[in-house]
Amino acid sequence: MAVAGQFSGMKIGIIGSGNVGGTLTRRLQALGHEVTVGNSRGPETLTPLVAETGATPGTARQAAESGDVVVIATPVRAVPDLPADALRGKVVADASNYYPRRDGQIGPIDGGEASSRWTSEHLPGAAVVKAFNTIQAGHLLAGGLPAGDPTRIALPVASDDPSAKRTVMSLVEELGFDPIDAGGLDDSWRQQPGSPVYTTDRDAAGVRDGLSEARR
Repeated sequence: MAVAGQFSGMKIGIIGSGNVGGTLTRRLQALGHEVTVGNSRGPETLTPLVAETGATPGTARQAAESGDVVVIATPVRAVPDLPADALRGKVVADASNYYPRRDGQIGPIDGGEASSRWTSEHLPGAAVVKAFNTIQAGHLLAGGLPAGDPTRIALPVASDDPSAKRTVMSLVEELGFDPIDAGGLDDSWRQQPGSPVYTTDRDAAGVRDGLSEARR
């Protein structure tokens, strides 16, 4: 796994304390980042996670305001309720996945728009990056390996903003996974649920192949 402190010292907000949000809180706080985690239910519901990790509890707005990088790990249906003004100018890593049974039908996404493009339209001025959505939480927690390991899992990262993409790719690397440039937000449908790279734990070559193999 990556050495703690390699990219340490960033302020990271995490909105969502479920499987992926909780796992990223654990991993990133342990690596030396200053994590504020928030959810829609209030800071008092975060007591066990905060006690375990040492992260700072907050509301969704406080998590958004605190981070230079903010991770969204919420149901897609919750995106319109995010504090868009607080996310303006921030790097926003979108780890959410669209599941119609949970989220309800969202017409533009059903019509073929990438879910992260839809999210970006609700967050004007934010540099949205699709990342951390293709791996199961348990593997994200314990599956990181040193660079060069032949069994290292790769994660696709898509964004229209090159600088934001590099920032998130550095976090992927620090967590012990190979970051793969997956193009812009309009290409991020290639890493959505049902795609060849979704929860399949491919290596770098496998993720590149899977992105190319993806079909709507």
